[in-house]
Amino acid sequence: MRIYKCLILLVSTLSLFSQPAVKRNPDVVKIIAEISADSIRRNIEKLVSFHTRHSLSDTLSQTRGIGAARRWLKSELERYSKQSGGRLKVEYDEFIAPSGPRVPKPTKMVNVIATLPGKIYKDKVYIVSAHYDSRAGDALDSTSFAPGANDDGSGTAGVLELARVLSKYEFDFTIMFVFFAGEEQGLLGSRHLAKKLKDSNIAVLGVLNNDIIGNTEGGNGIVDNTQVRVFSEGLPLSRDENLLRLISSAGLENDSPSRQLARYLKDVAERYFDNFKVNLIFRRDRFLRGGDHTPFNEQGFPAVRLSEMNENYSRQHQNVRTENGVKYGDLPEFVDFEYCANVVRLNAATLYHLANAPMPPQNPVIKVSELEYDTTLKWDLNNEDDLAGYNILIRETTSPFWQKKIFVGKVAEFTLKNVSKDNFIFGIQSVDVEGNESLVVVPLPAR
Repeated sequence: MRIYKCLILLVSTLSLFSQPAVKRNPDVVKIIAEISADSIRRNIEKLVSFHTRHSLSDTLSQTRGIGAARRWLKSELERYSKQSGGRLKVEYDEFIAPSGPRVPKPTKMVNVIATLPGKIYKDKVYIVSAHYDSRAGDALDSTSFAPGANDDGSGTAGVLELARVLSKYEFDFTIMFVFFAGEEQGLLGSRHLAKKLKDSNIAVLGVLNNDIIGNTEGGNGIVDNTQVRVFSEGLPLSRDENLLRLISSAGLENDSPSRQLARYLKDVAERYFDNFKVNLIFRRDRFLRGGDHTPFNEQGFPAVRLSEMNENYSRQHQNVRTENGVKYGDLPEFVDFEYCANVVRLNAATLYHLANAPMPPQNPVIKVSELEYDTTLKWDLNNEDDLAGYNILIRETTSPFWQKKIFVGKVAEFTLKNVSKDNFIFGIQSVDVEGNESLVVVPLPAR
């Protein structure tokens, strides 16, 4: 009978946590409708027309090579800026890549960036990115046809589309639309920019890196246009030993800032898309390969990779050819443009809510001053005028996703009665009056 009573107590305790009604913001619905698969298709075809976008390819030709590609990207972004009343700041981010295994001699490389300044937070940014360079089978082959329609023409076209649509709107936080060079040479463009932003004390609150988001027919024979993978690191790459010990002792190995960003994408997908699932992969990236989100992880910034569910290796890093009736090469005919558009729509909805939400709660802690049956969470009160309050999130230690959410109002401390801190993981989230929610922060124990 005692066990039965304890079970009843646990069930009744969890029932106290209320999940607010999920609402679709009409502006987000409008933005989703503006994302065009046809526009994405045209941009991918244009990128393919440059023959190769290898980072060591021709920079002088007006029609071929990475130089022509980056000039076209800049001109498109400037056109979008003009259409939006000059909101976008478009620029080149140039650097010299030192010689290395995939760079025979020091070479100038150029990231292309369009910045949409925030109304309130100029120096706090969200980044959405892709790499615009491409390659054939040999990583040093800078002349062969390397269409790069999916890797990463799909991501590049997607970020272009996001710049076209989102530049018509205003956001509280700054959004940077970034096109990296040198990804295929070892994440050179992203490594340069991540360090540059870190050294400039720019607060990068989150990075959505889109790399290979257009194929729905996997080499494993599976055809799936209903899911996208989101990769996220667990233990932060940027950490000190004291923080690592604290994370380990509190059982928070699955609660890095990048993982909270990944969960946020999943939450947005469930709110706005009836048949499009975010499949969270709790791993920094795929085996034997990497992406442009990782240099941001190295600098301590939350960053994730969005990528198609089932890859087809005969269409990646291949010389274009046909062998034994099999067509090899990263060609536009293998891109599912509507699927790609759905991934872009997910990016757009996520960016809208993140870039309009209040700042995430600062200095969150779990008070552990004594043995007790309650759990008390504490944080600093935000100072935004449109702050409505805070959500407390809760899940069992074995659950990968938040299970319960309760709105507690505009307070800086909250006690969960008869909820043991030993049995659950907690999160705190800022909410504004329009329902925009910040990223979740997980409190660490403090005496």
